[in-house]
Amino acid sequence: MQVDVNPELRSLLPDADFADAFSLVVDDPALDAVTAAHRAMERPPGWIVALMALRDVLVRPLGLRTRYDPQLVRTRRIGAFPVLSQNPARVVMGLDDSHLDFRLVIDVTALDDRRREIVATTLVRTHNRLGRTYLMVILPFHRRIVPGIMAQVAHEISPKGLREP
Repeated sequence: MQVDVNPELRSLLPDADFADAFSLVVDDPALDAVTAAHRAMERPPGWIVALMALRDVLVRPLGLRTRYDPQLVRTRRIGAFPVLSQNPARVVMGLDDSHLDFRLVIDVTALDDRRREIVATTLVRTHNRLGRTYLMVILPFHRRIVPGIMAQVAHEISPKGLREP
């Protein structure tokens, strides 16, 4: 479900041109942000894998980074995204590039003794026409991809947690 962006997160990418957030509630008392990020990013649905592969093919000639960029291969990542910081409540992933900078933030908050709310927030700051065009092209996909990866969090729940949707 789409939710309002936490205003505090805007400091992670000042002057962001775009921000959105999606949330999911699961019954998993052991869930933390690092676990949620791994569940969301490391085994995305096949249609997302295919879209990301197509994206890599299309942007390589434009000089944009792909998940196979030598600089990214050497960084600590969750899925395709470099980890900038992490703690049990929040994981911040992101990348600064010539066309845009982005942050993907996974927050996990205890709602009660069992339920956890996971919020995935995306922040994007564009630098030039290529960045603005790229953002415009990917936004329709982004709005389907983020809920798709969020659903993955509920697929691998601890023994006493939520069943698969």
